[in-house]
Amino acid sequence: MAFFETGIWVGLMTLIGEVTFFFILGMVLAAIALAIIATASITRGKFYLPRILIPGMVLLEGLVKAFCKLLGLDDKDLITFFITLRNTMNTKAFSETPVERRAVFLPQCLRSAECPAHLTPEGLECRRCGRCAVGENKAWLEGIGYRVFIVPGSTFIKRMVKKYHPRAIIGVGCLMEVKEGIDMADRIGIIAIGVVNFKDGCVETVADWTGVRDAALLGIDHPSGPVDFHGPAE
Repeated sequence: MAFFETGIWVGLMTLIGEVTFFFILGMVLAAIALAIIATASITRGKFYLPRILIPGMVLLEGLVKAFCKLLGLDDKDLITFFITLRNTMNTKAFSETPVERRAVFLPQCLRSAECPAHLTPEGLECRRCGRCAVGENKAWLEGIGYRVFIVPGSTFIKRMVKKYHPRAIIGVGCLMEVKEGIDMADRIGIIAIGVVNFKDGCVETVADWTGVRDAALLGIDHPSGPVDFHGPAE
């Protein structure tokens, strides 16, 4: 007990308290700085300090979101900015990846409500019935060398990544799905480009097919032949 009453113990506890205080203070100040940089980037349409923003927003995401809200940004603005930032940062590495080492993951919600496709161990097997835009665009993507999967969830994505070992992927989906997919790809060391749907939901959503096309063509020659890139539904 005598040790706990000595000046050494008191000094040690004081030091720990001070270190903890300054660590928390540093996190708060860093989050405030990141929120200001993110807000300025979004409002001015220009990326500021992207190599600091990405790791900072990953490590301090909760705090940054809180301060961004105080600065007038909602979660959707911040997530959209995050996806755009990550896409920009990944474009060069994606472009340098051979197309045969790339894959595209489409969500099953893009299909028609009358879709006759059946679920297989590798996702939905599209029958190109013409009821939606998935069949034609899937064929186009495969025609330029991509492996394309129509999947019901992240479990299938992980399974296909483990089986085929793509080095780069294009993920299509709603805002949160794309953000979570980019995070997952980053954790397992895969280059990812995210394309957010024009229309969200659980059934008959609408993909940004032009965005998918533009991402798919990064680093490769433009193919010939028509393809139907449907825009947002009226």
